[in-house]
Amino acid sequence: MDMTIKDYIRPGRRAHLAGIGGVSMAPLAEVLTGKGVIVTGSDLHESASVTHLRALGIPVTIGHLPESVQGADCVIRTAAIHDDNPEIAAARAAGIPVFERAQAWGALMSHYPNALCVSGTHGKTTTTSMCTHIFLAAGRDPSVMIGGTLPILGCGHRVGHGDTIILESCEYCNSFLSFLPTVAVILNVDADHLDFFKDLEDIKRSFRAFAQLVPDRGHVVADLDDTNTMDALKGIDRPLFTFSLDQEQADCRARDLTWDKGLPTFDVIIRGSTYAHVTLHVGGEHNVRNARAAAAAAYILGVPGSAVEKGLDGFTGAGRRFEKKGQFHGAMVYDDYAHHPQELRALLTMAKGLGFKRVIAAFQPHTYSRTHELFRDFVDVLKLPDKTILAEIYAAREQNTLGISSADLAREIPGGEFCPTLEDVTERLAQLARPGDLILTVGAGDIYLAGEALLKREQ
Repeated sequence: MDMTIKDYIRPGRRAHLAGIGGVSMAPLAEVLTGKGVIVTGSDLHESASVTHLRALGIPVTIGHLPESVQGADCVIRTAAIHDDNPEIAAARAAGIPVFERAQAWGALMSHYPNALCVSGTHGKTTTTSMCTHIFLAAGRDPSVMIGGTLPILGCGHRVGHGDTIILESCEYCNSFLSFLPTVAVILNVDADHLDFFKDLEDIKRSFRAFAQLVPDRGHVVADLDDTNTMDALKGIDRPLFTFSLDQEQADCRARDLTWDKGLPTFDVIIRGSTYAHVTLHVGGEHNVRNARAAAAAAYILGVPGSAVEKGLDGFTGAGRRFEKKGQFHGAMVYDDYAHHPQELRALLTMAKGLGFKRVIAAFQPHTYSRTHELFRDFVDVLKLPDKTILAEIYAAREQNTLGISSADLAREIPGGEFCPTLEDVTERLAQLARPGDLILTVGAGDIYLAGEALLKREQ
């Protein structure tokens, strides 16, 4: 079935997109339309994405109605839409093939000579964003799909006319195994999404299968310093291009790394020669790693070092990646999407090196299963801030069958406080804030609303 979707991405074919307003469905609709496919769509709600698509001449119905799929040659659905959806049921009854969003993106990749797919447990959005800045600076006019908002794009996608498509590639539900990368970046491999994967070994197998998708003329770009990544790729028969902070045997490494007010400057050395001299406007050693991964991918795809320098100089972060939100009573308020202990450690270690008097973190765990599986790791890392506030767990796609609460974390953290609602979080942050503090709202749910509500009090 994976291969047959290519038969439907042709001029004059009709594709109905169920959940067309979603962050990767809306750009998919645009790209398909650009390929001559006649696209219709449906979504549960009106949104800016739906308005934009209608302006492009794509009809969108609000609500999922069986009759919406009539006349379609195929249906493409977002991951949130299941078999019991009225449109999916109607399509199946009518013999209309139903494809997943990831399959459609995978088929589209075959239309581009270069498909740069950025994977990893952590850092995908930032590294994909860095690659986008670099390819824009190089004038390569890339098409882009990012799982977050990038300020330079004003959204999370871009429909270009160049020879390169750049995609954030997620391992959850093995969705990236539908992709066709010519350059597969693996930033790191860690235990996450344990509601789907059995264990770390299962995750390693998934990343190895992703790397195996690369053709002989392509490359796997991987972090030589990450043990799990190199273990997953052991003995792989694909061209491997490694990057490292300081290992000389790596194809790409950093040299003369210096820090100024928490921000790094370094040379990118590729096979012994200086490729680019980079100054980043985002802090943390993890972002040095992300930048080297982006530079390595750019080098492989023939981008000059000067475009790497220019592109990264203009990069100030993706949306919700240590994003400056404002100031409250002399305290700086930032927001970050970190939701795994390793991401939290990178964020909080960086934050503590920025020279603030105190770091106050309001953290909202994301999913009951992740909180349960990584409980001890969360406790350890949440001891790093000077003060830790815990919002209740954000359920996302889950039911609380484990009987777990953020209050359980708070009890294990010295000085940790549990706030049952976001309003309580905002109130407590307002009481704590002092000049010279850094207040961080952290998590993949809606914790950012607590910081935004705090800033409204300043007005």
